[in-house]
Amino acid sequence: MTPAGFSGERTPLPNLPPQGGREVLGLQRVETHENTPLTPTLSPAGRGGFPPYRLPLESPLHLSPTGRGRLRSRRVRGLPRVETLESTPLTPALSPSGRYAVAVVGAEQQLAYNRVLLSDVLAGKIAVAAAQLKPAAWWRDRGVTLLYGNPATAIDRAAKTVALADGARLPYQHLVLATGSHPIRLPVPGMDLPGVRTFRDLADVAALMEAAKPGTRAVVIGGGLLGLEAASGMAGAGAKTTLVHLMDRLMERQLDARAGALLRQAVEARGIEVLLEASTARVEGTDHVTGLRLADGRLIPADIVVVACGVRPNADLARAAGLACNRGVLVDDTLSTSDPAIHAMGECAEHRAAVYGLVAPAYEQARVLARRFAGEDALYEGSSVSTNLKVSGVHVFSAGDVTSGPGTEDIVLTDRARGIYRRLIVKDGRLIGAVLYGDTADGLFYLDLITNRTPIAALRADLAFGPVAHNAAA
Repeated sequence: MTPAGFSGERTPLPNLPPQGGREVLGLQRVETHENTPLTPTLSPAGRGGFPPYRLPLESPLHLSPTGRGRLRSRRVRGLPRVETLESTPLTPALSPSGRYAVAVVGAEQQLAYNRVLLSDVLAGKIAVAAAQLKPAAWWRDRGVTLLYGNPATAIDRAAKTVALADGARLPYQHLVLATGSHPIRLPVPGMDLPGVRTFRDLADVAALMEAAKPGTRAVVIGGGLLGLEAASGMAGAGAKTTLVHLMDRLMERQLDARAGALLRQAVEARGIEVLLEASTARVEGTDHVTGLRLADGRLIPADIVVVACGVRPNADLARAAGLACNRGVLVDDTLSTSDPAIHAMGECAEHRAAVYGLVAPAYEQARVLARRFAGEDALYEGSSVSTNLKVSGVHVFSAGDVTSGPGTEDIVLTDRARGIYRRLIVKDGRLIGAVLYGDTADGLFYLDLITNRTPIAALRADLAFGPVAHNAAA
């Protein structure tokens, strides 16, 4: 079965007409020679064509974001700010000052898309096109050259060029690494068997949709966000699904025991079997997966095993170029790497010992980079992260430090009839953490209090009821 929106053929993006320039979001310009437009045209093999001589080499700033998927796209959309100005007219005859030539390099044979929607694509709830951030025409009209299906293979820092898989070399003045991360496979026997898949991109979704037929036995390893989304998608596609998790509760990094128990009940009510404190020993099978063997000896029959046990930053390209790396590509508060002409953001970047695996910090980083490229002295000082799960009608929100410790106090609200649980963690007169289950509408209100370290003495009496109750009392 071929998922909706997938096609065996690639449709070339239209060439840009020759002209003096294109706007990037109507704020700055992509300048080209009159007879050498930036042409986001695909070769017959489906790879983006971008010969180096097509670049306007005298332009003062070439931005070459490399990466894939949602974060790569937001980086370009953020030039020089994230807001989209759809109605701003494109003006050709522009002055030479403040010019940009923007190229996006990516490995996937797809336009940028929202990974959060992959479980809905897998379940057949939406088509692939609905997950795309912007259609091809949007990028074309803003003069952005797309080189998807043509990954970067090396960075020559001395020459300031990026080598691409098709042999082309792309010059840059500023290079943005938004290479994301890759899924971890467990170091156990059988992980290389046919039928073992990850759940990370549209290629994974296509393979899972082909395999997930009614009656198919699927086992998902991992009870975090990605594992829950994969299990929801597989169950929605008709597979008999079992979720196996090593820890004593689902989403143990984000949820307390009570919220974890509520989440398990909701997942099981949707037909997904949940096995907690279950360690994977090996994948069984000879020519194909036949089951998953647990460390306690139990065997779970399976036709397909989906591994969703976390991710690692894609930092190999940066390491090979001699950039400073730890878990991810090391960046300072300007989001510059050890080479000031190269920047990193998103899941591949490590800032102040933190590697964020969530979308919101990457958006914040994109805004900072965009402002810096526009001439502002913006700095990135880290993010207060939150987690928002919305699958199959289950709503969960978590932010800040959700562990209780010395000096902390819990404010708990429970409404069993409506399936609502809310726990707020307070320390030194400030909110430091929040767990919401069932009703997550007030999540951003609590996140703002945590991020801004707002004193809550005046809010305390109504804090558990959210901003509406507080405003009414005021």
